[in-house]
Amino acid sequence: MKRDSVLSLIGIAKKAGKIAAGEFQTEHAVKAGKASLVIVSQEASENTKKKFRNMCAFYEVPVFFYGTKVELGAAIGCEFRASLAVVDEGLSKSIEKQIVSKRDGGYEYGENKSS
Repeated sequence: MKRDSVLSLIGIAKKAGKIAAGEFQTEHAVKAGKASLVIVSQEASENTKKKFRNMCAFYEVPVFFYGTKVELGAAIGCEFRASLAVVDEGLSKSIEKQIVSKRDGGYEYGENKSS
């Protein structure tokens, strides 16, 4: 089984203490200007996706919809997580690069870059 490079980088960020996990902490990191990247599970509710899409567009933080709740949770050592924020610029650029290369696009600032 091939290890997912995006989830591996998220795990590294967690071990470095550069992850804000969960809806409340993610929202707080974005509003405080600490978040460099937000990742929301593809399984998150439409309301949650819209909330983070709009908030990240307003605060100009890249947001991507990636993985399942269980995959995101496992990457950071939790049962499941619907959202997380990366608060390190270097790690967020690496994760963003991996997501974009995997799916040839993605969501950033609420816009679909692949179209």
